[in-house]
Amino acid sequence: MTHIRKLIHFIKPYWKWSVISLTLLTLVVFIDLAIPRLIQRIIDQGINGNNMQVVISTTVIMLSLSLLQVMFALGNNHFSIQVGESVARDIREALFLKIQSFSFGNLDHLNTGQLMVRLSSDTNAFQRVVQVSLRIGTRAPLLMLGSLILMFVTDSRLALMVMPVLLVTFGVIVFFVTRMGPLFILVLQKLDRLNTVLQENIAGVRLVKAFVRADFENERFAEVNEDYTDQNVRVMRFMATLFPIMGLLVNIGMVIVIWAGGIQSIRGDVSVGKIVAFINYLQTTMGPLGIMVMLANVVAAGTASAERINEVLDTVPEVQDAPETLSLPEGRGQRIRFEGVNFRYNGINNGSVLRGVELVAEPGQTVAILGATGAGKSSIVNLVPRFYDVAGGRVTWNDMDVRRVKQSDLLQQIGVVPQETILFSGSVRDNIRYGKPEASDEEVIAAAEAAQAHDFIMNLPNGYDTRIEERGVNLSGGQKQRIAIARAILLRPAVLILDDSTSSVDVETETKIQNAMKDWTSDSTSFIVAQRISTVLHADKIVVVDEGQIVAQGTHNELMKSSRVYQEIYASQLGDGVKLEEQA
Repeated sequence: MTHIRKLIHFIKPYWKWSVISLTLLTLVVFIDLAIPRLIQRIIDQGINGNNMQVVISTTVIMLSLSLLQVMFALGNNHFSIQVGESVARDIREALFLKIQSFSFGNLDHLNTGQLMVRLSSDTNAFQRVVQVSLRIGTRAPLLMLGSLILMFVTDSRLALMVMPVLLVTFGVIVFFVTRMGPLFILVLQKLDRLNTVLQENIAGVRLVKAFVRADFENERFAEVNEDYTDQNVRVMRFMATLFPIMGLLVNIGMVIVIWAGGIQSIRGDVSVGKIVAFINYLQTTMGPLGIMVMLANVVAAGTASAERINEVLDTVPEVQDAPETLSLPEGRGQRIRFEGVNFRYNGINNGSVLRGVELVAEPGQTVAILGATGAGKSSIVNLVPRFYDVAGGRVTWNDMDVRRVKQSDLLQQIGVVPQETILFSGSVRDNIRYGKPEASDEEVIAAAEAAQAHDFIMNLPNGYDTRIEERGVNLSGGQKQRIAIARAILLRPAVLILDDSTSSVDVETETKIQNAMKDWTSDSTSFIVAQRISTVLHADKIVVVDEGQIVAQGTHNELMKSSRVYQEIYASQLGDGVKLEEQA
């Protein structure tokens, strides 16, 4: 319940609707409690008293109350649904905003499938808790308490006789309820796994087909699906055993009342109307116990979901602005310096990814970072916009530690083309001006021309208005990369980061892109991450990274004379005939 209480503040804005809903529900309960009394009156004073007037008048009262009850119930449903839907909307929005605030380190520990479950299934489960609480959740205890009191008012002796049955029933319910919470947590864990496998398979369905791995994926999905189903079946079976037990206890209570009440009625100690009213109150006492079990199921599932929602909402972004931030001057003359930088990814126990990195990128300079896969190239450029925080040393912009600068100020001056090209569903035009929505069509076209994207865009069915499908499946890898480059340079950023952004582009097109981009990035500080020598040949500075350390830096000509690692990379890609100079 602690996790549910932490989400109560989402209900507070709708307290008026909640109060109206609960008030209407209370009126519904009062009518429920009044009906057995009216039935007793019809039997004792009307039928047994041979008084048709009492029968007619009481029947009219019952019908009137029933009509009012329907109106009150409809009003309760209206307001409870309004509160539930509004709370669910606000939680989804809060989760979405929280996810937007996460740093890359946070996102490394949460997969897409898990986050989708939090936004959908878990939010819906808590929504059901809110709605059920405002409807049957409050009605059940009120009805049970009122009926119990009226049982004693109607006939205290019969009430005392059935009290042991009520206590046993309550104990059975407590037993089941306390064990359902952990079972529902297991169900949600299995659902997480199922969603993760499903999301991975849908995203990679083309790869599955290409490698003829459909049978393997079918078996993998069938395994997690069966696991989820088995856990659900265990929960359902456990819950299903409760209702026959409840039915047995209700019948035992009825037998006691009919037996003892019948004897008293024969003796003339109690009227038939009282026995009928008492049986009604017994049913409305034990009936809500069954309703409370259903509520407990909803609450158990909602509690497990609330815990998972709070897990996301309580997550603290690993990268946060300092209490007092410095103002980063706007302008395209930014000097980026790495001073003894060490870095490691949280949760990875294989030591530092970067060690003792010393690097300076002067304003307007193009710095290319070259190295093998896993050498630490992307880790270096990810520290420039402070996607991650360093473990040691510091990264500075114009001698200001990035940890002292507001991150939004950093990002506003950066254009990034990430290693994995991300395009959104929408038109080509909208994707290019994603970072600058106010850009004119002329600016969009100019950026596309620089990225060598204009010609192929014009050959698309609707040119710049062509809709890009989910994940850009209707474009080639090179086309997606060129659109991503156009999106970045359209910003005319102070710092441009291209992380292996032309890996799917042929060398000739890559050369054209580099030449065309000079006008856009002439006074920008640029970082180019690459594995291809042709990408870095004309950079102002080439940095060679090996196993998390910078082992050489300089121009192409300088490195061909001084760096054996660079010579070996060059020779392996552009010709074995290159003479390998001894390092000084």
